[in-house]
Amino acid sequence: MGAAGSKLEKALGDQFPEGERYFGFENFGNTCYCNSVLQALYFCVPFREQLLEYYTSNKSVADAEENLMTCLADLFLQISSQKKKTGVIAPKRFVQRLKKQNELFRSYMHQDAHEFLNYLLNEVVDILEKEAKATKTEHETSSSSSPEKIANGPKAPLANGVHKEPIVTWVHNIFQGILTNETRCLRCETVTARDETFLDLSLDIEQNSSITSCLKNFSSTETLHAEDKFFCDKCCSLQEAQKRMKIKKPPHILVIHLKRFKYIEQLGRYKKLSYRVVFPLELKLSNTVEPYADIEYSLFAVVVHVGSGPNHGHYVSLVKSHNHWLFFDDENVEMIEESAVQTFFGSSQEYSSNTDHGYILFYESLGPTK
Repeated sequence: MGAAGSKLEKALGDQFPEGERYFGFENFGNTCYCNSVLQALYFCVPFREQLLEYYTSNKSVADAEENLMTCLADLFLQISSQKKKTGVIAPKRFVQRLKKQNELFRSYMHQDAHEFLNYLLNEVVDILEKEAKATKTEHETSSSSSPEKIANGPKAPLANGVHKEPIVTWVHNIFQGILTNETRCLRCETVTARDETFLDLSLDIEQNSSITSCLKNFSSTETLHAEDKFFCDKCCSLQEAQKRMKIKKPPHILVIHLKRFKYIEQLGRYKKLSYRVVFPLELKLSNTVEPYADIEYSLFAVVVHVGSGPNHGHYVSLVKSHNHWLFFDDENVEMIEESAVQTFFGSSQEYSSNTDHGYILFYESLGPTK
């Protein structure tokens, strides 16, 4: 990597961003799924900053108990405090902790990068919520002499936001959005809306489409009839209805997962969809509720699946940092042209030699999402 590192430094020259570090990650036998996601998260600046700020201000807690979040923060700190500008780091402690904690990631089989991202973000949320609850309980215990007050206090909120006042962590502030599921009874016209939170959006894909069209399909109106009729509270009976999903509150960081692995009944297995799906560098969200109409996002990272099938292959990531695009492939880091991003859209023919396809997209909002 020494040569590749110096090559990257030469390529950037005077434009090498002040204080930034570009380090490849060692692969511990099929850990590319982990490496590619970690690079995308490291260059998700709000996430990196919040994690490091949290870690340094809670160092005593972190020292006391190792968990996946402290291992991740430790890795990010290790990168950001390197004397060299480029090089290779072995995320050994993080990978060991991940395997110890979740048997899903223990084998040397090909893993799914999206499953890993989901698991990691939810794990960090769980750790932060537990700490917030513990702090709240301590505070209530010290400020209240009546044990009854605590016993009858607000019920512990669930992670999926079922209760009215869930604990909102900094992970939620960065990644969480709100979807609203609107169902309109076709008999009495009553609209029932149900909100649900999300940390990423999983979109069905079609051949020769775009993220915009996939989002439109996600929010398209669906008619509920026959066995799928909707129970209308006003009519007190099952009725035909129209249902659609809209984004009520867009997140600051929008993570889009393209459903490239589809279960094919006839084959009895999953197949990779190599469809060409255009993801723009600048994305305008149109399926939103006021006041967030036409909110704009900018692409800053792409996790790419390389390979023709779901059970084998490789993951790499493309990252935008300080207006430069970089290509991370485990230990190797190199600069790429912005125009090269479009080579990862997918293939317009089913059988193509190009098997490098965008799988998880990371967009940052250019406007207020508060």
